[in-house]
Amino acid sequence: MDYKNRLIELPQNRVWRSYQGGRILDEIAGKEDPHDSHYPEDWIGSVTTARNPDSDCVNCGISKIRINRQELLFTDLISRDPEYFLGADHVARFGQQPMVLVKLLDSAVRLQLQVHPTAEFARRHLDSNSGKAEAYYVLDIRDDVEEAFVYLGFQRPPGREVLKQCIEAQDLETMEGYFDKIFVKPGDVLFIPGGLPHAIGGGIFMVEIMEPSDLVVRFEFERAGYTLPESARFMDRGLEFCLDIFDFNPVPESLVRRKYMFEPRLEESYGDDSHRYHLIGEETTPCYRVKKSVIKGAVTRKEATFYTGVITAGSCVVKTDQAAIELATFDKFFCPAGLGDYTVEADGEVQILECFPPA
Repeated sequence: MDYKNRLIELPQNRVWRSYQGGRILDEIAGKEDPHDSHYPEDWIGSVTTARNPDSDCVNCGISKIRINRQELLFTDLISRDPEYFLGADHVARFGQQPMVLVKLLDSAVRLQLQVHPTAEFARRHLDSNSGKAEAYYVLDIRDDVEEAFVYLGFQRPPGREVLKQCIEAQDLETMEGYFDKIFVKPGDVLFIPGGLPHAIGGGIFMVEIMEPSDLVVRFEFERAGYTLPESARFMDRGLEFCLDIFDFNPVPESLVRRKYMFEPRLEESYGDDSHRYHLIGEETTPCYRVKKSVIKGAVTRKEATFYTGVITAGSCVVKTDQAAIELATFDKFFCPAGLGDYTVEADGEVQILECFPPA
């Protein structure tokens, strides 16, 4: 199999979730009858297994790759040459785990109120090296949505026992009252650390970047006609255990916009018209880094490590000395650590979101 000296194109990898969405993902895939369903997410270059209730799917969430008409799991591809794909330093630190999970997420409805553990909590109590710190890059808002928003942190936090009673009673009106709507628009970048209760609003199409786990506490049980089974609520640990995950500090909107929302910062220029921007880095989280390239004309570069890329606007051809790959809007790819020089030739202008592992 000829997998070297080329970008690895990543086909759709739709994953079942407890909320509905995915019509835009259907449209991207060219389906004749695009519609919302319980497959609202596309897990990109994933080696992470999805935790779905009552599922006997062995490799749910793990990406499948097709090279020269041969299909194999992304985990198996990496195992053929870990140092080429991930780099010797990364393999020495983390083994064959890329340590970052990227998704396209298309919500038709607001997701359940939820919270994720920090990496420290996960290591101490959940036998996992990763928590689930998340980042969002908003791509688009559905036309029929007047107010696109997220809930992010308690603006009016309850006490622990009060929250416990509300969760047990499923007093949704009271629980939603702990939050203000944080309105978002295309191009917004947000970071959601472990411990911060949150929910993504309906009608938002985004790239989601996170630690490579599916650990989640859902404290809203029924949403859009679907009721979560017990196994999908508290990670099989019980509510009292999961209350230790919550950050009960007040997070006013002014703090959200100052601490958890970011503007692009110029990092590198390639001539006058092409630039790479810094979005999220070590100053925010040690878990991953996010950059955005805007390229006009042709740019040749070489990476110090691997990354997962999403074309967020425009199209291009990416050339190496062995292969040329055409990429259009919302196409995804994996750039191996050992790729060497590659050239991006934009058709006018192309914008690429680039998701890197820990530094």
